[in-house]
Amino acid sequence: MSAAPVAGRSLGTVGIATLVAAGLGYPLLIVTARVLSPADAEVFLTFWGLVFGAGSAMAPIEQEVSRQAALADVAGRRTGFGAVQVVAVCAVGVVLLGLVVMLPPVGSRLFGSGGAIAAVAAAGAIGFAFQFGLRGLLMGHHRVKPYSGLVVAEALVRAVLLGGFVLAGLNGLVPLTVAVAAGSFAWLVFAWRGRSLLDLRSGREPWGVIARRMFVLVLSAGLTASVLTGYPAIVKLFKAPTDGDTLSALFLTLTVARLPLLLLSPVQAMAVPAVVRLSADADGRRRLRALLAKGAAVAVGVAAVGAALGALLGPWAVRLIFGSKYSVGSWAVAGLVWSSIVLGAVMLLAAVLVARKQGNAVLLLWALVAALSVLVLWLSPGEITVRAVLGLVVAPTAGLAVGAWLVLRERAGGVVEPSR
Repeated sequence: MSAAPVAGRSLGTVGIATLVAAGLGYPLLIVTARVLSPADAEVFLTFWGLVFGAGSAMAPIEQEVSRQAALADVAGRRTGFGAVQVVAVCAVGVVLLGLVVMLPPVGSRLFGSGGAIAAVAAAGAIGFAFQFGLRGLLMGHHRVKPYSGLVVAEALVRAVLLGGFVLAGLNGLVPLTVAVAAGSFAWLVFAWRGRSLLDLRSGREPWGVIARRMFVLVLSAGLTASVLTGYPAIVKLFKAPTDGDTLSALFLTLTVARLPLLLLSPVQAMAVPAVVRLSADADGRRRLRALLAKGAAVAVGVAAVGAALGALLGPWAVRLIFGSKYSVGSWAVAGLVWSSIVLGAVMLLAAVLVARKQGNAVLLLWALVAALSVLVLWLSPGEITVRAVLGLVVAPTAGLAVGAWLVLRERAGGVVEPSR
């Protein structure tokens, strides 16, 4: 059997699992919005953004471990201790970050008086480090079925536990956040599938080398996560006591608008080899630049149409789905839709830079987007909702302009070696 059909079926299996997992996230948001008060919903969505932002930041664990595992699989051997080192280094970093979140000044800023919620968030983030390590190990050794099972199980554990807690009347913040964090430990059920793929006696690397490599990768992913999934937590840090409970509806709308962007990872993965092939000769590079220029223009047009539709239908849809206690302005929905579409285009431009091995440019691009969003939140006048939406509009739009410039300035000298 040829490799192409096998790869196609693998991509299809993983794609279906990802769609199912993403689809299970929407009912959770609807249920929690309806059982919690707007004030508690704001805290829950801050927790959600922090946990999944940390998860997004740790995605490089999966990529690095899968790289090591794939090399080992091709060589006909098990993955060495280096994969364990990757997970261990990142887990230590998450523990340190968790301790910061649990500090009273930080935890109270994010979650009010809920010190327990800060601890649950830290635990959920630590679970992600091990989960991504196992996922990378399974994918690198082409164990597609258990990999897909783990992706679905993570979301299913959350849905089942949260639904059970609500039916049992345990619909407070702590039980609901525990249900969400529990999904990060679904890897425990699949751990035995990865143990036979490891050889802990080989493949050891210097700890300093591992730490430096993962720091750069996680930093870049963390900057992306700060405007993708972790933005509610960033906004909450800038909220003043006089702002009241104004962010719950905005956070709900933002979280729903951002969920589809999590499905772009397979598209980014497919874009990289396509860019490599097109960059093999001058004619291909010309066609690639034309394609990228048209794509950026189309993204702006689609964002404008989406923003108009969001302004027209968004406030009504929010009240219909989440309840009448949540009200968001037409201008806010328009800004969030614009932001999500433009941010998707920035993510694809970043994949082009990855294909060209321009890691520093990728880091610069996301640092610009993250810094701009924080600066707008911090320095802009107006109440917190206005500043939050403005930050989401300005930062990705600037990112699209800079990202387009970075990829379109490439000339014939920037040859990317084609894959064999």
